[in-house]
Amino acid sequence: MEYSVCYEQWRRYVLTIFVYLAAVRSALAVTHYSVPEELEEGSVVANLAGDLGLDVKTLIDRKMRLDTIASRKYLDVNKETGELFIVERIDRESLCHAKTSCYLKMEAIIENPKRIFYIELEIMDINDNAPHFRRDTIDLDISEATQAGERFSVSNAVDPDVGSNAVKTYYLSESDYFTIEIQTGRDGSKFADLILTKRLDREQQAVHHLIITAVDGGFPSRSGTASIIVHVLDTNDNAPTFKPESYEVKVLENSPFGSRVIQLNASDLDEGSNSELIYSYSLYTSEKTQETYKLNPATGEITVKGVLNYEDFRIYEMEVIATDKGASALSGQCKIKILVEDMNDNHPHISIKSFQSPVSEDIALNTVIAVVSVSDKDSGDNGVVDLHIPDNMPFKLRESSDNYYELVVSEPLDREKVPEYEITFTVTDRGSPPLSDNETMTLELLDVNDNVPQFPQLFNTLRVMENNAPGALLSSLTAFDPDLHENQYLVYFIIEREIANTSMSMLFSINPENGNLYALKTFDYEIEKEFLFHIEARDSGSPPLSSNVTVHIIIVDQNDNAPVIVSPWRAHGSVVEEKIPRSTDKGSLVAKVIALDTDSVHNSRITYQFLQVTDASLFSLDQYNGEIRTMRMFSYKDSRHHRLVVVAKDNGEPALSATVTIKLLTVETDVKAYSDMTEMPLEYDIFSDINLYLVIGLGSVSFLLLITILVTIVLKCQKPKPSKAAPPSRNSVISERNSTIADSTLVSNDAYWYSLFLAETRKGKLVVRQPVPKGSRYIVSSIPRGTGLSETSDSAASTLQVGYM
Repeated sequence: MEYSVCYEQWRRYVLTIFVYLAAVRSALAVTHYSVPEELEEGSVVANLAGDLGLDVKTLIDRKMRLDTIASRKYLDVNKETGELFIVERIDRESLCHAKTSCYLKMEAIIENPKRIFYIELEIMDINDNAPHFRRDTIDLDISEATQAGERFSVSNAVDPDVGSNAVKTYYLSESDYFTIEIQTGRDGSKFADLILTKRLDREQQAVHHLIITAVDGGFPSRSGTASIIVHVLDTNDNAPTFKPESYEVKVLENSPFGSRVIQLNASDLDEGSNSELIYSYSLYTSEKTQETYKLNPATGEITVKGVLNYEDFRIYEMEVIATDKGASALSGQCKIKILVEDMNDNHPHISIKSFQSPVSEDIALNTVIAVVSVSDKDSGDNGVVDLHIPDNMPFKLRESSDNYYELVVSEPLDREKVPEYEITFTVTDRGSPPLSDNETMTLELLDVNDNVPQFPQLFNTLRVMENNAPGALLSSLTAFDPDLHENQYLVYFIIEREIANTSMSMLFSINPENGNLYALKTFDYEIEKEFLFHIEARDSGSPPLSSNVTVHIIIVDQNDNAPVIVSPWRAHGSVVEEKIPRSTDKGSLVAKVIALDTDSVHNSRITYQFLQVTDASLFSLDQYNGEIRTMRMFSYKDSRHHRLVVVAKDNGEPALSATVTIKLLTVETDVKAYSDMTEMPLEYDIFSDINLYLVIGLGSVSFLLLITILVTIVLKCQKPKPSKAAPPSRNSVISERNSTIADSTLVSNDAYWYSLFLAETRKGKLVVRQPVPKGSRYIVSSIPRGTGLSETSDSAASTLQVGYM
């Protein structure tokens, strides 16, 4: 009994599960319906309640409703009958554009208990749309030269219906030239190709009108049409024609120029440029005929453009060709015979058979320039003609044969004088009155390189201030060449030469195009005073011609060097100590200041003057030679020490100067001075008073001699340092009463060329000789007495020399 109870419970449990699963399955199942599109509103699709197994009486209580998924609500449920009906007309093409299948998905929902039923409604296509073309008119341009069998794509028709209701085939209206071929695309769509079955002829039919019809596969079938307009493009397949093909016209001789002879009219069946014609003479038309008659290439009108002479030509025959402007031009021709009717007037005729222009200006004499023929159809004197050219021309006419003349060169030609000649040939007959004709030709002369470049002057002197800026323009040395073109194009360059191992191209530069001369360095008058070189101008002819000009560069001095005091010699600084006996007479030479200036003569003229003097009444200074002399004898009131400051000033602008300070010490006795270059004692010029002071003087001389020897030894052992104020020296100078400048030697590193300079001293001369070029040194030295120089009655003269080393 327990077993029966357990079995019954288990059976109920299983049954419950099956019922639940059945309910779930029924809820998840999709109910499928199919309806055609375009059903009227209210049309019943199906009994939804019956299909879903629902009690119709409970639909209102269970609040049954229908929801459409992702679309408009086209359907609804009648809650009283349970029927599914159309609420709004369904257009399949609007709902499912370009799709082969179309479905509406809906949900039927009921409450108590809540259940959801899925409904799928398939919309079936009906043939409610006719095929149509995107364009009502299809224009095609096809050349008449297109071969048969050529395909042309046309716009395919479209039909929004699908399946069998879509476009199925095409039809073409009847045509002798075209047919269509149906093609199927990958998606099953149909389209048509237009096929040319026969070559077109635009001249027979320029436009073809076709009708293409697209038909769908529905029942009944629907169709749509479009117009195909084929424009036949012209090809140049028709040649121009003349009607008639030959003409014969008459014209009076001597008809005025421009008179119409005939108007030609050719026709061409083509169109556009293929029918536009150009008229021209054929090769069979003589040159004489073409010279006599003008053919208008656009209109075909023939007019007179030459002289018509019955005696010359009675019949002119010509052939005129009419050519169209097609890509492959075609032509037709006609023949014209022109008969000249006689009149009684004939002018002589001149014809230039050949004329050579231009010619080279160096053409040889008797060379033939032109050949001219003359003629006159009259008889007797009226038919005798003379040909001449203007006088004063370097040409002459030479008769070569009957009525033929040659124009030859009779004089040398020069293009630079006459670049061209207007030569007029005039022919005149001997009739009464005479008739004439003329022809003018222009003879141009070609340039040859027969002229050398010309400078305005062959020697150019340029003054350049020293201390110029490098790159400064010195002058423009421009030459002129009367030739033309490359024969006239000049190139300038400096003819190389070396001065002191320096090339001219390192000192000067010339612009090769315009002849501008530039300085490449700064010049120093004290080193280099002038340059002499040549500049060549060369043209670009073949062969090139050239000329040169001499350039003389003169360096103008500036006052850029201050005077240098070379005497009295100063070992250190600018103070010189001198000793002078107190017994010195009036007018005695106390000291001599010598200054040198390396500038030019004007800037080196030196004058001397006192800047400071202890007693202006005691000393005088010669402003030109620098001699300091006593103006009176010393008195016991005068100071033993005197300080003289002398300035040496040049004549430049602005003036430069140098100063020296001389300290004079008056002593009671005379002092001997010795030179470092000789051991011979200096001879005193004047021994005025041998008196009481002789003993003291001898003692002083001995003391000073000892001091001098010691100072000389020290100076010889010590190398002097160079000074900017004065050049370095090797010896000291000690002046004594009535003595000249002591024998000494000065060495300078700044040597320049100077004019001879004589400095008069009381007992000698200073000779400044011209030194060597830059880099050398000059020596200023005195020649001691007793070296073979002639002596005066008073004493021997000592000469101070400036040499170089």
